[in-house]
Formats: sequence, structure tokens, C-alpha cells
Amino acid sequence: MVSWIISRLVVLIFGTLYPAYSSYKAVKSKDVREYVKWMMYWIIFALFTTAEVVTDIFLCWLPFYYELKIAFVVWLLSPYTKGSSVLYRKFVHPTLSSKEKDIDEYLCQAKDKSYDTLVHFGRKGLNVAATAAVMAATKSQGVLSDRLRSFSMQDLSSIDSEGQTKNPASVTTQQASSQHRTRAMMRSKSETGYNKASS
Repeated sequence: MVSWIISRLVVLIFGTLYPAYSSYKAVKSKDVREYVKWMMYWIIFALFTTAEVVTDIFLCWLPFYYELKIAFVVWLLSPYTKGSSVLYRKFVHPTLSSKEKDIDEYLCQAKDKSYDTLVHFGRKGLNVAATAAVMAATKSQGVLSDRLRSFSMQDLSSIDSEGQTKNPASVTTQQASSQHRTRAMMRSKSETGYNKASS
């Protein structure tokens, strides 16, 4: 457990942070030699990190496994051993040079397929979202109309123009007086109509 913690710290500090700062300095100073040196390091470190995922699962039980990882990172960084430069020039560069066309074709095909897949799933996602929005709008419209139907005219007349609820007793009195006025107006119209007809 202690070996694992120490190896993680060494890889983080000396394998990632120090080279990142040195790469920044190389870019800032525009020194081509330093720039190439750190580019080779980052290529090797990317391969190391990829291999580390697998080896941490299957080889971590080996004695001194984490100590070997620490030694490997120090070897890669050391200006005396130039480990990253040696690995890049002897193994990585020749391999990548011989397989470069195949790798480029594969990446191009993968890019095209991933774009098509992204468009396909994007369309499906938009269709699902649109269907869900329409269904939600339909359901909410039905709920709203049911809610409005549940109101009676008395409920609606109990709300004044300012949106405040009136006193139910005054609403009943107002309704009774408006009904009385309506009846009186109807009687007077019918009587006037009757008087005109008899004359």
C-alpha cells in the first residue's frame, strides 16, 4: 500500500507535473531541441500510461512492481540516460513510421463512423425529446381543461377584478340582488310588451 502511494506521487510529480512545466518553458523559449526532447517524452509517457492500466491489474502482485515503475519514470526523465529519447528512436519511431498509413486510414474511418453514429444518436435523442415534450403538453392541456371545468360560475364570480377572493356572504347577497334585478327587468319588459299588444 505504501509502495503504491509513493509510486503514484512520483509518477504524478516527476512523471507529469515536472515535464509539463519543462514543456511550457521549451515552448516559451522556442528552443527546438528542448521542444523535440519533451515531445518524445510525452509520446513515451502516453504509451507508459496506457500500458500501466493493464499492468496495474495483472502484475501488481509482483514483488517490487511499484519500485520498478518509479525507477522507469526516473530513467525516462534522466538527462544522463535519456530514456525517453532512446525508446522513441529505437522502438516507437520505426514502428510508427512503418504503420503510419494504416493508422491514418483507421483514424479516418473511425472519425467518419463516429460522426455518423453521433448524428444518428443525435437525431434519435431529438425525436425522443420532441415526443416527450408533445406528450407533456397534451397531458398538461387535459389537466388544465379539467381544472377549469371544475370551477363553477360562483367560484369565478367570487374573484374580483384585482384577483382577490370576495367574502362569500357578500357574494351571495350580490347574487341575490342581481337575480332580483334580472327578474324585475324581465317582468317590466313582459308587461310593456303585454300593454303594447292590448292597445
